[in-house]
Amino acid sequence: MKITLKDGSVMEFSSPVTAYEAAKAISEGLARNAVCAKIDGELKDLSTVIDKDCSLAVVTLKEHEGLEVYRHTTAHVLAQAVKNIFPTSKLAIGPTVDSGFYYDIEFKTPITRDDLVKIENEMKEIIKSDMPIERIVYSRKDALKLFKGFSEPYKVELINDLPEDSVISCYKQGDFIDLCRGPHLPSTGKIKAFKLTSITGAYWRGNEKNKMLTRIYGTAFEKKSELEEYLEALEQAKLRDHNKLGRDLGIFMTEEVIGQGLPILMPKGAKIMQILSRFVEDEEERRGFMITKTPNMAKNDLYRISGHWYHYRDKMFVLGDENSPDAMALRPMTCPFQYQIYKNGLKSYRDLPVRYCETATEFRNEASGEMHGLIRIRQFTLSDGHLIVRPDQVEEEFKRCLDLSYYFLECLGMKEDVTYRFSKRGKNKDKYIDNDKAWNETEALMKKILDDIGLDYVEAEDEAAFYGPKLDVQIKNVYGKEDTLITIQLDFAAAHSFDMTYVDENGEKQYPFVIHRSSIGCYERTLALLIEKYAGAFPFWICPVQVKVLSLTDRTADYAKEIADKLKAAGLRAEADVRNEKIGYKIREAQLDKIPYMFIVGDKEKEDGTVSVRSRKQGDMGVMNLKDITESLVEEDRSKRV
Repeated sequence: MKITLKDGSVMEFSSPVTAYEAAKAISEGLARNAVCAKIDGELKDLSTVIDKDCSLAVVTLKEHEGLEVYRHTTAHVLAQAVKNIFPTSKLAIGPTVDSGFYYDIEFKTPITRDDLVKIENEMKEIIKSDMPIERIVYSRKDALKLFKGFSEPYKVELINDLPEDSVISCYKQGDFIDLCRGPHLPSTGKIKAFKLTSITGAYWRGNEKNKMLTRIYGTAFEKKSELEEYLEALEQAKLRDHNKLGRDLGIFMTEEVIGQGLPILMPKGAKIMQILSRFVEDEEERRGFMITKTPNMAKNDLYRISGHWYHYRDKMFVLGDENSPDAMALRPMTCPFQYQIYKNGLKSYRDLPVRYCETATEFRNEASGEMHGLIRIRQFTLSDGHLIVRPDQVEEEFKRCLDLSYYFLECLGMKEDVTYRFSKRGKNKDKYIDNDKAWNETEALMKKILDDIGLDYVEAEDEAAFYGPKLDVQIKNVYGKEDTLITIQLDFAAAHSFDMTYVDENGEKQYPFVIHRSSIGCYERTLALLIEKYAGAFPFWICPVQVKVLSLTDRTADYAKEIADKLKAAGLRAEADVRNEKIGYKIREAQLDKIPYMFIVGDKEKEDGTVSVRSRKQGDMGVMNLKDITESLVEEDRSKRV
């Protein structure tokens, strides 16, 4: 039997061996550090018996896959500890996530953060006992019998979802058995450093019609020092978390009586949104886009034509009986509406490209467990846009869209924070428009464009839109979770679906391509990321209040108001603080509000027509002429410096 290793070398064995034994034959140290094995490209337990020729890669904690297996095993230890302490609890699911793992559990009585300490202590005992972890395989019938006997309804539901002939794997450590496809560590004692980090609520399967479960989050690392470093970074991240900081700074709020995923932008947040949207719209117009204003809802017929009804229905808010011919739906995107504008009149090849943009309010029925602050919400504002182009214009217009996004990212100081993902169709073709030829050609075209640009990107299967491939501009929030900020998509289907045509130079009707793009993405998400990046101390040009004028005494209150008015007249955003408070209190308050500049005015400044300037970045700048500092700030605002 021949086993081909990662480096191409071949090991020969005369009889079957386990993956662990094969690792040991390579090196004692490798076997000691092994987490699992990759056999013919599939992750397997180290106990897996190899009895035929195959490829083998031994996976350690140096690899991401190894860390995931390590953390997932820790999630099972968490579940075992919970069952030991709370035997009436019901286990749901316990997957890994970017920075650790979680387990969703139903408790008879709610638990608190204080209970996490008890659970952690029980986990330490389980780890200390170094229980062997064994994979056991059951038929579907036997697995159902087993978990019904354990009174685990969520596991039973998961098994019921599987085909009748399924072979179902479980993992056993001590007396505890859990449903899992694996792989796992060989024993609980392999876990060295872990921490339960938080608890929150989560609906079963993300559906708010289902029962609310308790989600326990945790993380695990190979070394205690790595865990401590992560926990310190987590504490720092909490200080920048937009969900807290944005509320503290009076940027946004939420109210239970309004509903989940429906944030209210307060005056500061609304002002930032206005600044950004005006900036984006002005730049888009400068680059040849035409602004539209289209309805927030439409008859479901429109979404049937576009295909969204069949591919996106679960994310839509439908008003009334969806089977009624008069049923309406709130729009999850703007494209079908802008297509109607294009169709309003015959188009020649000379008229193309046509570029539409809109600051659009859109609605998506996000699952309760997926929503977070301003990053994932149910009503949002998108810098939406669509280009209708001839085939020979696709490459140039795609590059222009990307260049526009580059410009906005640079102005926001985020260009170095993003990565690029080429999102392609997956193997499950039922999710996508059925046209292999168009898919292959369009994906090849996008790859050519990206390679010609020299863009550094990763490819991702099964992340495309249902009508074509896309370039996703990805960014991580303060906790390391990745989200899409901006997207540019190629659509080969819309023109045919909506019968959008143009007349070519020979007088023949042709179908154009459609490019979907968002130049700055969802404004609320962008705002959240800006709060986290700058910890609320926004670049000068974005700040809702750029200058706070502080009166030293009541005698200079009128002068402070006069200066604020002059700054406003120059196009700056200024406020006067003339309250009868000590100047130290006013300064501290302005600092907490992250105001870029403070102008302090006393009797001397009033007499001389000057201001005493304090900068957020530079500290005390001394007494300055009002005209000079105003001109300097106007230039700083205009330059969009970060």
